[in-house]
Amino acid sequence: MPIILDDEAAQVAFGESLGRALAGRGQVHLIGDLGAGKTTLARGIVRAYGHIGAVKSPTYTLVEPYETEAARIFHFDLYRLGDPEELEFIGARDMLGGDGLCLIEWPSRGAGWLPIPDLEIHLRVVAGGRQALGVAHSQQGHAALAKLPADLRASVSHEESVSHKEDEC
Repeated sequence: MPIILDDEAAQVAFGESLGRALAGRGQVHLIGDLGAGKTTLARGIVRAYGHIGAVKSPTYTLVEPYETEAARIFHFDLYRLGDPEELEFIGARDMLGGDGLCLIEWPSRGAGWLPIPDLEIHLRVVAGGRQALGVAHSQQGHAALAKLPADLRASVSHEESVSHKEDEC
């Protein structure tokens, strides 16, 4: 069953909880239409590791790195990616294969190149806010969902396969 996030503050708080549960490692795909709250959720995740500056969508730069004492985070936005092979040219293989946490918006644009994520978070706009649904694809992803506070865990855990299209939840 998905969780309803009433406002931006709830999205950021959910992101912070998820960030703490991820322990600074893995790959998370943030999936949803334009305006669904992918970057807002990423902001919460990044803030969970002590980053206090702005967290904006790296739409034009493709990736924005964040270095904190607690984690190394790479926030990708593949919306403007012309070809998945462009990821090779920006050094994404090293970022994805390292010890950090990779947050990837619009992962379908990197299809065939990106590895299967540890966790997908599907977001969509609904009456009264945003709906979030978590899908774990690895032991690490399942562990992160299990570490969420009980009230969130019961709402967001979902183990069935979900389509990788951005506009489906």
